[in-house]
Amino acid sequence: MPQISQLALVYQSQWFWLVVTLLAIFFLVGRGIVPKVEATVDARDAKIATDLAEAERLRAAAEAEEEAWRKKMNDAHAEAVTAAAAAKSASALEAETRVKAADAEIAKTIDAAAAALATARGSALTEIEVVAAEAARDIVAKLTGATVSPDAARAAVAGAFSRA
Repeated sequence: MPQISQLALVYQSQWFWLVVTLLAIFFLVGRGIVPKVEATVDARDAKIATDLAEAERLRAAAEAEEEAWRKKMNDAHAEAVTAAAAAKSASALEAETRVKAADAEIAKTIDAAAAALATARGSALTEIEVVAAEAARDIVAKLTGATVSPDAARAAVAGAFSRA
């Protein structure tokens, strides 16, 4: 077969072009493209590492700021509770003072009213006794025709009032 006898000549040529092609691919891809891809990957990894470090630093700063804010809020809350308690105490004291003053004023008014009532009652009783004594004198005079002295009529009315 003629193809087999040419195989040694063609075979060496194919080996030569295979080696040339592989070397071209190696230098083109291996020395040209791969280092650029590796550089891009390394830059990306470095950027990610930097971003992660920055994120961690910012997270720590945010936590510290949040802790400071919480402490500030807790202090403000405690201060508000203290101020509310002081205001409550002061208003209770003021209310107690006002109630005592009002009680004293009411007691004075009640005492004055009781004295006025006692005076009015005494005056009314005196007037009733006088009117009752005159009415008794008139009744006795109309019924019996006898006259009763004003002192006797007053004594009889006073005795009736004391029994009633």
